[in-house]
Amino acid sequence: MRVKAILGAILLCGTLSACGLEVNTALPYKIEPGSIQPIESLKGVEVTVGSKDFTENIILGYMAEMALSAAGADVIDLTDIKGSNSSRQALLAGQTDVTWEYTGTGWINYQGNELPVPGGEQAQYEATKAADEAKYGVTWLNYSPLNDQYAFAVTEAYGAANNLKTTSDLAEFLKRKPDQNVFCLETEFTSRQDGFPAAVRAYGFQNPVIKNFGIGTIYSAVASGTCPIGEIFTTDGRIAGLNLRVLEDDKKAFPQYNAVPTLRTDFLKQHPELRGPLDAVSAALDNEQMIELCKQVDVDGRDQGEVAYEWMKKKGFIS
Repeated sequence: MRVKAILGAILLCGTLSACGLEVNTALPYKIEPGSIQPIESLKGVEVTVGSKDFTENIILGYMAEMALSAAGADVIDLTDIKGSNSSRQALLAGQTDVTWEYTGTGWINYQGNELPVPGGEQAQYEATKAADEAKYGVTWLNYSPLNDQYAFAVTEAYGAANNLKTTSDLAEFLKRKPDQNVFCLETEFTSRQDGFPAAVRAYGFQNPVIKNFGIGTIYSAVASGTCPIGEIFTTDGRIAGLNLRVLEDDKKAFPQYNAVPTLRTDFLKQHPELRGPLDAVSAALDNEQMIELCKQVDVDGRDQGEVAYEWMKKKGFIS
């Protein structure tokens, strides 16, 4: 049974399970329209917003919830779904109606391609959008300038000592120093075709020792020396907070990962007015802003909902 939850209760307890399906609590935020105005045809429309389980995607989920709430929809929160595949299946099965996806993930993981589309962000987006609608009935709205790519990172001191600036530098270094061939990776990245296998194909890493961590602990594991090399997201605030050096993906092993709101095509056809508020938020995002927002959560210890709320107010989308 889908339970209707107003946004304030969502932000207070995070997920429906955390709420225990109880929504009659004091509202920490009152969402009022700003530049996103109420849309009559969305009044009372129930929209479930999902997200994956990492900081950036949870923040994006909250932003979508606030935008749609300001537009008049009745929002249900299902953010923090564990893993990309689970989040995707929730959308396909109708358990969620809106979720932020990444073009590279759609192309490699969901469409089954092994190599990114050449030609940059627009080409990757257009190919992913066309394939996903044709094969799975999922519509990708306009893509955001926010492009959260995979990369490898080392500590700034380690990178400086070993003259590491690019991933090619890293590959050559590891041939000379095989005792340093240790990577901290999340389990999903280890096997997904746009993850570590893509890097191995491009850079020829041989016999790496892999230590699996949750994505949230990789940054501290690298900073503490548990692993010399770690997988990171290029928009993560902990890069600056822990003084890490991001190595350039100079052979373009990893696809473009522009963030895009996605919906089932049939649901969007029923409620086309959902497009406007979501596209407005999408267009206002970029990497620099997201690094700061993620830093506020992962380094400063703030709540994702609070960070999203302040950004939405600062941008004037809500008041």
